[in-house]
Amino acid sequence: MREYYDVVIMGGGPAGSTLGALLAQRTGLRTAIFDKEVFPRQHIGESFAHPVVPVLQESGALAKVLASPCWVKKFGGVYAWDPKQPSVALFDQAPFERDGVRRWTMHVDRAEFDHILLDHAADVGVEVFQGVAVTAYEPGSPGGLVRLSDGTAVRAGYFVDASGRQSTVSNARNKRGWLSHFKNIAIWQHFTNGGQTQNLDEDWNIFTEDNLSPIGCFAFRDGWCWYIPVPKVVDGRRVLTHSVGIVTNPAVLKEPGRDFTDQETFLATVRQVPYLKDLITDAVPIADGMLTATNYSRVSEEFSDYDERHLLVGDAAFFVDPLFSSGVAVALTQASAAALLLQKTTDGSLSEIDQRHLWKDYNDKWHGTAETFALMIDQWYHAIAKNNPGSVYWNTRGTGADLGIREQTFDALLNTAFQPALLEVMTHGSRKVEDLDAAGPYLAATALAEPADLTDDAVVALAAGTAVRDSVTLLVPGFKATHPPANVQLPPAVLEGMTEYWRNPLTHSDAAPSPLRTTVPCRRIYSEDDPHGTTIDADVRRDGVDELWELLKSGPVKYGEIAGRLSPAQIRLVKRMCVGGFLRVTPADATA
Repeated sequence: MREYYDVVIMGGGPAGSTLGALLAQRTGLRTAIFDKEVFPRQHIGESFAHPVVPVLQESGALAKVLASPCWVKKFGGVYAWDPKQPSVALFDQAPFERDGVRRWTMHVDRAEFDHILLDHAADVGVEVFQGVAVTAYEPGSPGGLVRLSDGTAVRAGYFVDASGRQSTVSNARNKRGWLSHFKNIAIWQHFTNGGQTQNLDEDWNIFTEDNLSPIGCFAFRDGWCWYIPVPKVVDGRRVLTHSVGIVTNPAVLKEPGRDFTDQETFLATVRQVPYLKDLITDAVPIADGMLTATNYSRVSEEFSDYDERHLLVGDAAFFVDPLFSSGVAVALTQASAAALLLQKTTDGSLSEIDQRHLWKDYNDKWHGTAETFALMIDQWYHAIAKNNPGSVYWNTRGTGADLGIREQTFDALLNTAFQPALLEVMTHGSRKVEDLDAAGPYLAATALAEPADLTDDAVVALAAGTAVRDSVTLLVPGFKATHPPANVQLPPAVLEGMTEYWRNPLTHSDAAPSPLRTTVPCRRIYSEDDPHGTTIDADVRRDGVDELWELLKSGPVKYGEIAGRLSPAQIRLVKRMCVGGFLRVTPADATA
């Protein structure tokens, strides 16, 4: 163990090990990972969304995972919330319908998967210390002090917390709040002798014909169940088990006959759930008792601190409801962003002010991503609650989140669109936002993000001190080779590259460049009175910022006189400037 590392990462799970591997291969930074546990160790979260594959390919770990027996290929999901009309979707279904190339990801045994990723980090040059807990981080110069459980300490140029939802080190310095009103508990165990979700004999089952494995998610009175194929070693031999879990409200467990932590009660319950009951008729648990995990949908107050050289990655930063298996995909992608951030902070290519803005971009954009994704999940729960009017559980879901919606959340709502996979299943394939319930939390929040005073008769003018300069930013969330929201139009060559990539991510790895391989140039709108404060980064080509700036800098103008000349991207930028305080709006009645 050295006395000093350029980067110390607390936590060797998927986020920490991926960050370490990327840093080791792309920079000269001396990097160490400390984890309190010795791998392999069990962990929740066995089914992934498809952005996992490109990040594993970027880190170099994909080939090692694919060579192992710990995974099953996954092509999408079955979401049976309404037994009369289950929602089903392949990953990136719209592009698949165009090019016929299936996107995929994995169901995994997390103990083996996480161990492969941590070993890979060590293989490429990260110094890995298992069974050594970090107990405190004390910022300082030249490098903060990282205290370890054995009483020793090392200095770190930068400290990254990738230790998960229960991080005591970051929680001591950083408030954590809820992303939603509801608080869940997950209860699960692994079973043998289960059927395959793709073999459910139903007209809606698009996975049957080609034997494509999906995740199964099934609603019932007190919550919802997952059904995930997981290869495990049981009694010394490899078998295909199924992870069967219930997600519910902890209060439900106190009701008579609903303590799902009791294995008999759990089994009696899941054997009555529509569709799931047909898969687990002969299922046998591999162990006595049930496993549990709590505290879903949490978010830390700050994800980064430039002066303290402190970063949060993965579940230590935020964790949203596991409904769409997004946790590991988001954590790995955030690790990619953190690797780029640390690379650009240390390679001498950026001025200090650009470094500070990049760190603030990391914080603000990932907060916006976390909060808008949580609102999308709440929108889904809101729709389910309408179909379950007699359920106490479902009618406490999706009632809206008191996020104290912050500026970055408004910015994310204005500058992104509904996540494509969610839109696919929530609209049963119509892919139209207007088919969602306008009273749901996501659309209600989107409506709040619209500047109320921005009418055609209102007068708009740049706020005093508003300026623009050249800068760089991060593309967040920056999922590689995945279908973007509808308001992002990609060139045909980029779409063709994504198709080629998914033909074989190992051999066609360069067909779709990673959005987080390097920073991207932008125009940064800021206040000369507070150059380190709130800013807006605008893409020169996509957002039309230069043309908009010319229109606005000539002086006050009625919004209606310019609105017809603006592209949708420029209109979004106008709204972002209103929310950020860079554009002064004088309502029509105030100018009369």
